[in-house]
Amino acid sequence: MSQNLYFTKEHEQVRKALRDFVNKRINPFVDEWEEKGAAPLHDLFKEMGELGFLGIRYDERYGGLGLDYWYETVMLEEIARAHCGGVPMAIAVQTNMATPAIAEFGSEYLKDKYLRAAIRGEMVGAIAVTEPDAGSDVAALKTFAKREGEVYVLNGSKTYITNGTQADFLTLLARTSEAPGYHAFSLFVVPTALPGFKISKKLDKLGMRSSDTAELYFDDLRIPAENRIGQEGEGFIYQMQQFQHERFSALPICYIGAEEMIRETVAYIKKRIVFGKPLITKQVLRHRLVDWLSEIECLRQLTYHIVRLKMAGQDATKEISMGKLIGGRLLNQVADGCLQMYGGMGFMNEMHVSRFFRDARLISIGAGASEVMSDIIAKLEGF
Repeated sequence: MSQNLYFTKEHEQVRKALRDFVNKRINPFVDEWEEKGAAPLHDLFKEMGELGFLGIRYDERYGGLGLDYWYETVMLEEIARAHCGGVPMAIAVQTNMATPAIAEFGSEYLKDKYLRAAIRGEMVGAIAVTEPDAGSDVAALKTFAKREGEVYVLNGSKTYITNGTQADFLTLLARTSEAPGYHAFSLFVVPTALPGFKISKKLDKLGMRSSDTAELYFDDLRIPAENRIGQEGEGFIYQMQQFQHERFSALPICYIGAEEMIRETVAYIKKRIVFGKPLITKQVLRHRLVDWLSEIECLRQLTYHIVRLKMAGQDATKEISMGKLIGGRLLNQVADGCLQMYGGMGFMNEMHVSRFFRDARLISIGAGASEVMSDIIAKLEGF
């Protein structure tokens, strides 16, 4: 596919810099990080920050590059070429989950202190919304921040928090009122150095093993009132808007990840001899691969359509939800089908395809399950 229709020479220069970084500073270490259960985010993000990769779309006043959504798409496409899902996810948390609400709704103080540090890679961020009893149903969360003068006293817990064991700050959604409805929540920047913050445990996951995930606990943690993002009671609304940045980040990771896996699989089955012939000569497999590549191209073009909508300042909630829904489904189909083509070798943990199979499973669950995406689309369609 010709990229020239969407990407300029300048875009391609950024792409090359990112691809070089992934190939030199991420991929050689992925096996080690998978084994350890975490990538060294402070070191990695510091390098990325110095190269400008963590603030591509953010205002130059805070150390960003001030570029557009096409550049952001290039960044997401290239980090998806990492040989795992965990590290791209950790990066996307920093760029598309923990920081958008600060950039859009935060005070000058919050932007100067936290957004600037996140863009430089001097602070690792995490998004803290999910709780043991509130996942896709965000309105069910119970963690409470009670206003006492110039502080909010935070009590409760969060779970499945990506970057949770390394985060310097959390962009955290808490209830600030017992009133029913969506105006009972507020969004905060919570520094993890404050007394009352505790990592309950590091979670042991099926996949995304190079990404640390934690359960967090808050015991009378006192958040300065100036760390509230925007207006009290509007946090739920801010978070719903933030979800669009988060869900969008999954789309390039889906189509590039699936494409990369297909290329690896084709290389493998060209060499794998079955009944005297390379496995690639089986028409059923070639057709299956072509079907996936065709669907991948459809997802890529939906993603580029979403970028055009975002560039025009239009709401892309429905299209992003559709992309997330079909992206998760497609990634799982490709992961399962490619592993099958590897046969017994695909079942071995040493093979990249087995890691891909495990990592792919999260896309249909995280940042809103597929069923939630379907409900959103149905509601926007009026049924």
